Amino acid sequence: MRERVSCRTQITASPRAIVAIPVHNEAQRIWRCLSALATQRDEAGSPLAAGSFSILVFANNCTDGTVERVGEFARLSPHPIILNAAELPPERQSAGDARKCAMDQAAARLTSQGAEDGVILTTDADSCVAPTWFSKTMTEMSGGADCVAGYIDAEPLEILQLGEDFLKRSRLEDTYLRLIAEIDARCDPRPHDPWPNHRVSSGASLAVTLNAYRAIGGLPARPVGEDAALTAALDRAGFKVRHSMAVSVLTSCRLDGRAVGGAAETMRRRHAEPDAPCDDHLEPALDATRRAIYRGRLRRQFQNQSGLSKVAPEWRMPKAALWQLNGAGTSFEEAWEQVKGSTLPRGVPLRPSDLPRQIAIANMILTQLRRPLSAAPAAPVGTPRREPGFESAA
Repeated sequence: MRERVSCRTQITASPRAIVAIPVHNEAQRIWRCLSALATQRDEAGSPLAAGSFSILVFANNCTDGTVERVGEFARLSPHPIILNAAELPPERQSAGDARKCAMDQAAARLTSQGAEDGVILTTDADSCVAPTWFSKTMTEMSGGADCVAGYIDAEPLEILQLGEDFLKRSRLEDTYLRLIAEIDARCDPRPHDPWPNHRVSSGASLAVTLNAYRAIGGLPARPVGEDAALTAALDRAGFKVRHSMAVSVLTSCRLDGRAVGGAAETMRRRHAEPDAPCDDHLEPALDATRRAIYRGRLRRQFQNQSGLSKVAPEWRMPKAALWQLNGAGTSFEEAWEQVKGSTLPRGVPLRPSDLPRQIAIANMILTQLRRPLSAAPAAPVGTPRREPGFESAA
């Protein structure tokens, strides 16, 4: 990798947070992205102090004047901008590789500054973070989160320009995702990620502590999907991932993206075929509920550190799965992978035409899950306790 580096150090302080942005030929959009960062405010509405964080722009294989545009903006920014320009070899010219370079460089810089309590944030060059994006992210970190995944919304004008069919599809998917997120939160509650939350991990809005980032070996190497792979790796390692609704970003709906297999390619396919399959993680409401209930029950057993063999008769799972769960030394993640693989296979992905019915089912499930426990009829003494909604989901 041939790399040319230029750094601007307008502020002599060494901020404990760096926003890493991978950029490839974004001369038309990069000022808007950087402007949103330059005008960040605290939660009371006051502009952040100059130098509250640094911005590291990793300009890879740019041929359109992006580097010059970033250099021009650096003279205006109240926060230090580090511009690293490099040419990645063809086999590494992917969105995932570029983000890994950017975040690894941010981690190395924080380490060299001795910022052991440092935080690495990342967004995309075609995204525009909310005015309190940084302050609300740091508030979540102060509350104990090791990683914060922000809520991603579409640029309103751009999504409207994609037409009625695309907008209708997006509204259906957003509605269903919110319902499934609530089912998940109620059946498998996690104290560090309470409802309201969401279930999306996108590079358009991620933040992770330096210690957690180093503990998992950095951003997983993936051409695409590196963002979801990061939060999954943190989960497996026992770090606390917060999917915050308070941290938000607007992102582009362009169809001419920069990465093969990225979001733009997916949107282009769905724009051409309005009923194209949804993302693989969208499944029927009953299946999603069953998955959340099993995971929640399993998580509580591990939190209580009680023998899985003692509750095996209540699991209502095939004997083979129960036998696997009782293995000595099995971690929660290992046990959950076994449960998923043996009892909860995923079916054919849903299509937008399936969503109205699934939305109705999800609403019925939530009607039951939202009932106060005191409203449930008393069970006879000695009746094994079951989770709300378990019978209907199983």
